Amino acid sequence: MIATGHGLKSACAGLALAAALTIAGPAAAQESTDPIKLTLHDWTGQLITTELMGEVLKKAGYSVEYVQADYLAQFAGLEAGDLHVAMEMWETTGRDAMDAATATGKVENFGATGMKAKEEWWFPEYMKEKCPGLPNWEALKDEKCAEAFSTAETAPKGRYLGGPVTWGGFDDERVAALGLPFEVIHAGTDAALFAELESAYQRQAPILLWIYAPHWAPAKYKGEWIEFPEYTKECYTDPKWGSNPDALYDCGKPFGEIWKVGWAGVKDKWPGAYKAIKAFTIDNDEMGKMITAVDLDGKKVADVAAEWIAANEARWSEWIKK
Repeated sequence: MIATGHGLKSACAGLALAAALTIAGPAAAQESTDPIKLTLHDWTGQLITTELMGEVLKKAGYSVEYVQADYLAQFAGLEAGDLHVAMEMWETTGRDAMDAATATGKVENFGATGMKAKEEWWFPEYMKEKCPGLPNWEALKDEKCAEAFSTAETAPKGRYLGGPVTWGGFDDERVAALGLPFEVIHAGTDAALFAELESAYQRQAPILLWIYAPHWAPAKYKGEWIEFPEYTKECYTDPKWGSNPDALYDCGKPFGEIWKVGWAGVKDKWPGAYKAIKAFTIDNDEMGKMITAVDLDGKKVADVAAEWIAANEARWSEWIKK
C-alpha cells in the first residue's frame, strides 16, 4: 500500500500525494490499508488457492494476512468480520454451514472457483476380488466383504478411513443409517490419509477411504468410488427419504461446486479486492497438477503458486484491473 506522507504542510504536497494514490492502482484509492485475512485449512489444494489469491492481491497493493482456521468453525470469524475470505467451501461437505452463514447476511458467497468437487468412499481395484459386487454400496453389507476390509483394530467389522473430523461429511451417520458393518476411523491429517493409501496400495492391503477430487490420488491409483444411493437434499433433511425411514444420511455425498465465501463487508472495505476474488477461477486440471507438484514432487506451496502466477500474468491481471 502507498503510505500517506507525514507532516504535509502545503496544498502542493497534498496534490502530489493524491496523484500518487491515483496512479498506484485499485488498492490505493479509497480502500482500507488493513490486512485482508484469508483462511488456511488442512489440505494442499486449499493452501494453493489461498496462496494464489493472496499473492495476486499483494500485487494489486493490498496487505494480506494468512490465518489458520477450522473449515467449518471459521464461519463464526467470517460473520464477525475477524476473518475475511475463505477460498474453498466444498458443496460436498460445507453447503449447510455456508447456507446458514449467508442467511445471516454477514457472510457472502463470492461465487464458484471453477473447480468441481467430488468426495466419496473409494477402494483400490484389487479389492474387487475380495468383495464381489463392488462398487455397489450394498456389497459392503455382506459380513465377508466387511471382514475383507477389516484390520486388527476393527475386526470383524470393516474399516473405513475417513478424513479429519473437521472436514464434516457425515460418514459416521452414513454407516449407522445404512446399517453397514464398518467402523469409521478418522485420519488426523490430510497427509496421514494419503500416506495410509500409499502404504496399503504398495502392499495390496485392504483399504477403504475418503478420496476427493481435484487431487492426484484418483489419477495415480487404480480404483473406484463406492456407488451409494444418489444424494438429494431430502436425504440430509428428511428421515423418511431413502431406505432407512428413521435416519438421515442414507445416501452418498453431494457433488458440485467449490465456492469462495467471505465476510459481507469485503465489498465495501476493499472493493477492488472484492472484484478480484469474485473473478478468480481455476479448473480441476490445473489444480490437480499443482497438488501433484507439492504432494508428490516435494515442491513448496509458495513456489508452485509463484510458478502459476508467473505463467498466467495476462489472466490474473484482468482480475485486479480497474
